[in-house]
Amino acid sequence: MDRDEASRPLLGSENGELEHSSYLDKVKNGKLYLATFAAILGPLSFGFVLGYSSPAIPDLRRITDPHMRLDPEEASWFGSVVTIGAALGGLLGGWVVDKLGRKLTLMFCAMPYIFGFTIIIAAQNHWMLYLGRILTGLASGVTSLVVPLYISEMAHERVRGTMGSCVQLMVVTGIMGAYIAGLFLGWRWLAVTSSVPPALMLVLMCFMPETPHFLLSQGRRAEAQEALRFLRGPDASPEEECARIDAAMEDQGDSLGWSDLKDPVIYKPLAIGIVMMLFQQLTGINAIMFYAESIFEKAHFKNSDVATVIVAAIQVVFTAVAALLMDRAGRKILLVVSGVAMTISTAVFGVYFWLSSPNHRSSLVPGVSMETPGPVSLAPQPDLAWLALVSMGLFITGFALGWGPTPWLVMSEIFPTRARGLGSSLCVLTNWASAFVVTKTFHNLMDVLTSAGTFWLFSGLCALNVFFTIFFVPETKGKSLEQIQAHFKGAGHR
Repeated sequence: MDRDEASRPLLGSENGELEHSSYLDKVKNGKLYLATFAAILGPLSFGFVLGYSSPAIPDLRRITDPHMRLDPEEASWFGSVVTIGAALGGLLGGWVVDKLGRKLTLMFCAMPYIFGFTIIIAAQNHWMLYLGRILTGLASGVTSLVVPLYISEMAHERVRGTMGSCVQLMVVTGIMGAYIAGLFLGWRWLAVTSSVPPALMLVLMCFMPETPHFLLSQGRRAEAQEALRFLRGPDASPEEECARIDAAMEDQGDSLGWSDLKDPVIYKPLAIGIVMMLFQQLTGINAIMFYAESIFEKAHFKNSDVATVIVAAIQVVFTAVAALLMDRAGRKILLVVSGVAMTISTAVFGVYFWLSSPNHRSSLVPGVSMETPGPVSLAPQPDLAWLALVSMGLFITGFALGWGPTPWLVMSEIFPTRARGLGSSLCVLTNWASAFVVTKTFHNLMDVLTSAGTFWLFSGLCALNVFFTIFFVPETKGKSLEQIQAHFKGAGHR
C-alpha cells in the first residue's frame, strides 16, 4: 500500500451516485437517531467502567475492613484488570456478533455489566471486587466491538461519521459521569449508579431493529427491508439499498477462509485496523486517564480529583466537536491534527517533568552538584506549574479530536460483511491487550525512563502515528460501506 493508494478516490459510477443521492434526499433520520441512542448507552456503560476505578480506589484504600482494603499493588490490579476482561470480550464478541447478530449481542452484553456491578456492590473481599471488574470489562470489550458495527451498518454515509463518533463521545461522557458522581458517592453507591445505563440499554434495544447487512447476510430479505423502512422513514424505498448491499455481498462470497487472508479486501483493512488500535493505546491515553490524579499530584496540583473532572469535561467537549466535524472535515485530517497535538503536548509534558526534576534543578544551583548527597526538594519552579496543566489540556483535546473516536469508526467501516466480526474482534483484542500492557507498565516506565523520558517516548510514538495516517489510512468520508470495500478491492488489482 502506498500514499497514492491511500488517498485515491473510492470507486462508484456517476449515474449510480446520482440515483443514490436522490434516495438519500428522501431519508428521514429520526428513528435512526433513536436506534443510535439506544445503542450508545453501551459505550456510556463502558465509560462508567473505565472511570469507576479513579474515585473508587481512594475509598477502597482508606476502608477499615482488612478484607476489603486495597494496598498499592491490589489497587493497581483493580484499575487494570478490567482490560483483561475487555480483551476476552473482544475475542468472544467477534464470534457472538456473527452468530447471534448485532442487536442480540448488544442486548446480551448488558448482563455482564449488571452482574459485574452487582458483585461489586455486594463485595466482601478482594476477589469479589476483581470478579466484578472482570465481568464489567468483558461487557466493555463486547460493547467496543458490537456498537460501532451496529451503528455503521444502520447509518447511511451522510451521517455515519457523526453517528459513529458518538461511540467515543458516550465513553468519555461515562468517564466524566463516574468522576463527578465519585465526588459525592461512596464506592458502593457509585457502582449502583453505574449499573443504570446498561439496564436502560437492555430495555430500549428490545424495540430496535437488527441491522440490514446482517439480516441480508442471513437471507432474511423481508426483515431487512422492514428494518430499512424503520431506519430510513416511509418516503425512502428500501429495495435500492438492499440491492446495493446484496451486490456487494455476492462479490465478496459467503464465507471466510484462511485463503482469504491473501485477498487485499481482507488483509489491508485488517492491517490498518490493528495498527490504528495499537497506535491509539501507544499514545498513552489509558495510562494518563487511569492515573490522572497521580499525574496531577506529581505535577503539584492540590485538588487533583477536581482536576480529573476538568480533564474529562475537556474530553467530552472536544469529542463532541469531532463528531460534528467527522462528516465535514473527514477522518484523515482529524487524525493528523490529533497526532500533531499529542506529539507536541507529550513532548512539552516531558520538558515540564525534566525541568521539575531534582537533578536538573540542582545543576542550576551554584555550588550544588548533581552528585550532592541528601534529599532535594521536589517542588517545581512556581512559574512552571501552568505547563503541566496546558500540556494535559492540549493532549486530551488532541486525542478527543481524532485518535479517540476515529479508530473505532474506521474499524466499523473498512471490513467486508463476512470479515466484520473476525476483523473487529482482532482489532478490539489488540486495543485492550495493548491498553493492559501500557497501563500496567506505566509506573515502571516512569521509574526506568523517568517521568520526562516516558512522556518523550509517547511523543515519538504519536509522531509515528501521524506518518502512518498520511501514508496508509484511506479517507472514508461520504462513502458507503460498499464503496469502501470496492476501494480495497480496486487497490489490490491495479
